[in-house]
Amino acid sequence: MFIRSYIHSDLPRLIDFTIETFGPFYEESFRPLVGETIFGIQHGNWRDDYHKQVAGLHDPDQHKYVAVAEENGVLAGYVAWAVEPERRHGEVTILAVAAQHRRENLGTALCEHAFDGMRSLGAEVVEIGTGGDDFHAPARGLYESLGCIKLPVAVYYRTL
Repeated sequence: MFIRSYIHSDLPRLIDFTIETFGPFYEESFRPLVGETIFGIQHGNWRDDYHKQVAGLHDPDQHKYVAVAEENGVLAGYVAWAVEPERRHGEVTILAVAAQHRRENLGTALCEHAFDGMRSLGAEVVEIGTGGDDFHAPARGLYESLGCIKLPVAVYYRTL
């Protein structure tokens, strides 16, 4: 597995990869959990949202970075992070690993790569968020194995 810095030509692949990776969350977890009204309002355009979000993940002038993991030239995963040097704070904004490469320590390698990048910019604390649903259970396990402390948070939705 080879981890390298993002290049602009990665963008279309990363958008498609992100949609493929997180599609099951939106369609098989979130939608059935909250129902059509809330789903439609909160994340009804989740594919379009990823087109915008992924396009803005890498901007070194704003201390935002992406690293890509490849195996034999095939995208296996990526991590995006941002740093606020004045606060000594870093955040993993997205971590995506292809289903066939999960349980191979790729998530760990990508997080450690991002952590090293954050440290080099003066960050002393990292924040990583994920869902509390079954889809995100592997991510929670990964983050806890990296020594991250889970902060209990509850988010509620209700139609009006």
